[in-house]
Amino acid sequence: MGVRIDRVRVGITNTYLLRERGAVVIDPGAPRKGRVVARRLHALLGREGRVGLMIATHGHFDHVGAAADLRRALGAPLAVHRGDADWVRSAAWTWPRALTPWGRFMRGVLGPVFSRFLRFEPVEPDIVLEDGLDLGPYGIAGRVVHTPGHSPGSVSVVLESGEAFVGDLAMNGPPMCLKPSFGIFAHQPELVPASWQRLLELGARTVYPAHGRPFPATALPSPGPVSTPQPAR
Repeated sequence: MGVRIDRVRVGITNTYLLRERGAVVIDPGAPRKGRVVARRLHALLGREGRVGLMIATHGHFDHVGAAADLRRALGAPLAVHRGDADWVRSAAWTWPRALTPWGRFMRGVLGPVFSRFLRFEPVEPDIVLEDGLDLGPYGIAGRVVHTPGHSPGSVSVVLESGEAFVGDLAMNGPPMCLKPSFGIFAHQPELVPASWQRLLELGARTVYPAHGRPFPATALPSPGPVSTPQPAR
């Protein structure tokens, strides 16, 4: 039957629930949203449903701010890439470089507000990723791969059936952008093309961003042959 995909949108961030022989959650969500996300996930899972793993695509507040609450509610371990793990451990506020005028506006105007009022609980990751992780042991036909660019430790989840959950490597929809794009922020924008090419080479066909709606991978240009990004140091 393949992997069942449910999108739980709370605020502007998508949390994804993947179910096949097991269940995996991608991106716990933003600060103060953990209880809402947990209720919606429990409603989808039913009484007997259990989550085997939570994956943070990267360490920014709107993706890991609810991680502590959600881990308590679900009893599932949290996986974070080594490149962003210290941000999660310390609940550090980091804001990537703005790549567009709208990004510069959000960073300059909203950044100070968010950093002051949306504090979140630090979390020690249960699993610190290096490059990848096979999700087969968690009952999902897919893998986690390192796709740096938006952040040093950004990862994507690529299913054998061609769905790719890319965090903020790409976006599609307000308030971030109006159509599929490579996003309006990035710590290391020079690494984005290689990460995107890696996803295409792994067979990504449908992209599920953390902000906005799914879209076909062909909606964004292929960068062509590029060198594979090295793990963050």
